[in-house]
Amino acid sequence: MQDVSRRKMLSILGLAPLAIGAAETASATSHSDAPARMTLSEQARRRIQEQHFPDIPLITHEGKHVRFYNDLIKDKIVSLNFFFAKCGEICPLVMANLTKVQKLLGSQVGRDIFMYSFTLKPEEDTLEVLRHHREMYRAGPGWTFLTANPDDMEKVRKAIGFTYPEPAIDKDKTQHIGNIRYGNEPLMLWSACPGMAHAKWIAETLEWAIHPETNRVQAS
Repeated sequence: MQDVSRRKMLSILGLAPLAIGAAETASATSHSDAPARMTLSEQARRRIQEQHFPDIPLITHEGKHVRFYNDLIKDKIVSLNFFFAKCGEICPLVMANLTKVQKLLGSQVGRDIFMYSFTLKPEEDTLEVLRHHREMYRAGPGWTFLTANPDDMEKVRKAIGFTYPEPAIDKDKTQHIGNIRYGNEPLMLWSACPGMAHAKWIAETLEWAIHPETNRVQAS
């Protein structure tokens, strides 16, 4: 691996929150440019959606056709990560860690928070492969595996910031960043954490998105 140190550094630091730039842009938007009666908060939320959550068509492991923003993200608290089935390095570690996170969060998954795992190689990871992976990692209700047209999946990956600045490295799927993007869409709270961090810490971090008003840890 020619870029291990870069990936490790990005995994440790996480990705920058999505909301900051969009909120600043929305705040600077004049009332004449904004839709009538739309508050600054509503403008910021729409700006985040336009820049980072395009309403791209996806397919779940069950074969259900869904839209990225309207069906998966809007009005929800979510975690997002990328993987591919034949990855022999970071993917299995992150996915196994998410299995532990799901167990720690318990019944909150599928009720208070929704976990989404997207394939980086839709041309290889068929629905059958996705279903096999769900079974292998003991994914329960509320943890959905997704695929899409390869071009559309690339748009999703880039929109939520799982990219490298160097095109050659970014094109190499074996160099992908093993981070988890998470957020509370209605409150516009978005950030990321390393996918190989301690599972209890990740669960606590996701619970911050679920209960930001109390910042109280409920995972055990």
